[in-house]
Order: sequence, then C-alpha cells, then structure tokens
Amino acid sequence: MKKNFFSAMLLCLAVSFLSAQEVVFEEYKLSNGLHVILHQDNGAPVVTTSVMYHVGGKDKAGQLTGFAHFFEHLLFEGTKNIGRGKWFEIVSSNGGKNNANTSQDRTYYYEVFPSNNLELGLWMESERMLHPVIDQIGVDTQQEVVKEEKRSRYDNSPYGSFLTVLGKNLFDVHPYKDPNIGYMEDIDAATLEDVTAYNKKYYVPNNAVLVVAGDIDIPATKKMIEDYFGPIPRGEDIVRNYPKEQPITEQRVATAYDANIQIPAVGLAYRTPGFRERDAYVLDMISTYLSDGKSSKLYKKMVDDQKQALQVGAFNIGQEDYGMYLVFALPVGETSLEVLLEEMEEEVTKVREELISERDYQKLQNKFENDFVNSNSSVEGIANSLARNYLLYGDTNLINKEIDIYRSITREEIKEVANKYLKPNQNVIINYLPGEKTEF
Repeated sequence: MKKNFFSAMLLCLAVSFLSAQEVVFEEYKLSNGLHVILHQDNGAPVVTTSVMYHVGGKDKAGQLTGFAHFFEHLLFEGTKNIGRGKWFEIVSSNGGKNNANTSQDRTYYYEVFPSNNLELGLWMESERMLHPVIDQIGVDTQQEVVKEEKRSRYDNSPYGSFLTVLGKNLFDVHPYKDPNIGYMEDIDAATLEDVTAYNKKYYVPNNAVLVVAGDIDIPATKKMIEDYFGPIPRGEDIVRNYPKEQPITEQRVATAYDANIQIPAVGLAYRTPGFRERDAYVLDMISTYLSDGKSSKLYKKMVDDQKQALQVGAFNIGQEDYGMYLVFALPVGETSLEVLLEEMEEEVTKVREELISERDYQKLQNKFENDFVNSNSSVEGIANSLARNYLLYGDTNLINKEIDIYRSITREEIKEVANKYLKPNQNVIINYLPGEKTEF
C-alpha cells in the first residue's frame, strides 16, 4: 500500500511539474506578412531576438547550390547603417552574443542581449532584412569564407563527407541530394546579380518569423516591432514545387573514400517521411531505442558485449520534405563491415518483427518526457523552438503539446512503422572507406 501511494505521489508531482513547463506566447502578423511570436519571461534580465527565414540548402538559385548557407555568412557583412565588419563588434560591445545557422530547410539568425538592449536587437535584425549591403566586395569575401569552411569541416575532416554521401544516394531528383553547403563551383559561379535576386526572393518579411523571448514588456515590444519591421515591403509569394522521389524498391550499395580516415565505416540508410508526419515521431523513438545511451540495443550488443564496434548509432535525420534514417558503425580490429551490417540488420529486424518489451517502452517514454522538460529550460531554446514550430511545422503550440504525440505512440505502432520504412529492399548500404577522396 505504501509503495503504491508513493508511486502515485511521484506521478502527481511529475504531472504537475510538466504542466508548469507550459510556454505562454502570443503571435500575430504584421501587414507585410511577417509573423511575430512574443514570449515573456521576466525571470532574468535577458532577451533573445531571432528571425528564421524559410530558406535552406534545398532552395537553389536556378541550378546553383549552397546559396542559403552562403547568405548565412553574407548577411553579416553589413547594412546601410551598420558598417562592413561591425556587426559582431556592436553585439559584443553591448553585452550580447549572436550566431546563425542553416539547414536544408531554414536559416536562423539570433541575438541575446541584456533586456535593456532589446531595441538594439530589433533594429539590427530589421536592418538585415531591409538594408543589407550586397556588393561585389562582400560576395568575393564570403565566397572565400565558405570555401575555407568546406575545406576545414568537410574536405579535411574525418568522415566529413558522410552526410553528403548519404544525401546523394537516398535522393535522385529532390535537391536534398545536394549538400547544404553546396558545391564550390556553384559558389564560385555566383554573380552579383544571382545573389541580389536571391536576397530579393527569400529574405522578405512574408517568408520569415520574428521571435522575441525573455524579459520584455509586451506593449512596448509590439510598438518597437511595428516601428522597425512594419515599413519593410512584402516580397512576392514563394512557390515551391520540388520533384517527388520514387520509392526505393531494391537495396542499393554505395562506396565512397576519405583520405582523412584510417577506420572504415558502414551505414544502413533509409529514406523516410518529412518531420511533420506522425511516422517521423515514431522513427525518433526507434532511433532512441536502438542507440541512445550505453544500455541501448545496438551499443550494448555491438560495443559492450560482442566488442565488434568502436561506435554504433541510429539517427532519424528530420527534414521538411523527406527524412533520412541512418544506422552506422565503426569496426573494432579485424571485424568486417559485413559482420557489422549483419548485426545492425538483426536488431532492425527485431523491431520490425517483434514488439519491444514493456520495460523498454516505459524507458523510452521517460526519456522523451525528460527531453521535453529540458527543451524548454532556457529562453534561448524556447525562442528557437517557437520559430521552428511555426515556420516548419505550422503549429507554434507544438512547444507545449509535442510530448503528447510521443506519449500516444504505442508498441504496436513502433513495430508497424519500422516494418513500413526500415526494410532491406528500401535501404542503401554505404561503405565509407580509407583512400583517395571521392570528390563531390
């Protein structure tokens, strides 16, 4: 009786704690189409100002790749009222920090300031949107920056091209087949006219969401947003019509070489649905079941018990149109890649053919509950989640209710989804070997 009472009390406390994590926000649109989301948290005197644009690596400039990532750099060059190279100096001298990143689907810029510098953050992001200086000097400078990044992070980094190999072999026609950073010949070929046209098309208010989160006064913040962003002209509506992929119906084998590695790697790769689909959430749970932590199925079996792998992992790489699911391993000693493939496929087959245990299922639920609580633990993280959920998922309130999707997933559904997407005749075997580098 005491044990049952204690368990019930813990459950009540957990439910209360999770309920207390609800993120309260307000959202509205300006007349130019800019979506605005405000989240007030006066617990600390800091504020995050961020803008996410619905443009990423898949959005080419004609046939030229890598433009969104190029713009991630270019739009720090300067504006009509911010001198060239002064952006980071202004941020740091006012007690702030800032950064940006680009995926295949979106580009995200943000600043974190003491809350008394909220207006500065809003002004800077409005300058980036309205008054960027795009000239030949900036284009030439950032072309060299991007090429150096590609050399350091991809060309000369061990396993740096694995994701490129993954995309090229999972996609035949969709632009996900090309790397987010693009091909250097495309960046070199970009003219000032190409760059100007790309900016005019994508970096417009109706293709973006502005999030302000932290120690703010709501009415005052709305006034500043209207003052700084309201006058920015609306852009043309963006129409995307990317080609659809035909299903993979037979196993493919791909081989790539990397001069920066001494230990080969092998992967099982599957094309999966876009991250808005319920099945994508189930695939998240499957990857956690297989490889999250030392007690996970693949790690315990192949690394701890059988001493076959240095590393092993399963990842559901979410993207807007199609996802990529990867199971990979690095061998120990003389273990062959064929053995690693057999062991990985054996565990994937078990998920396809058998229900996971009730104990493992509860462990998964606990892990996702914990991740949900931690994801909303900082204002900076909340700002990112609010922007992403609105822009890419079409539902800002996922920040509060996404956990309900994971809670509703059953053991039977896990088996069903694994059997739907993780079949041998629907995958690509990737052999990633030491040797003269495969050029992409």
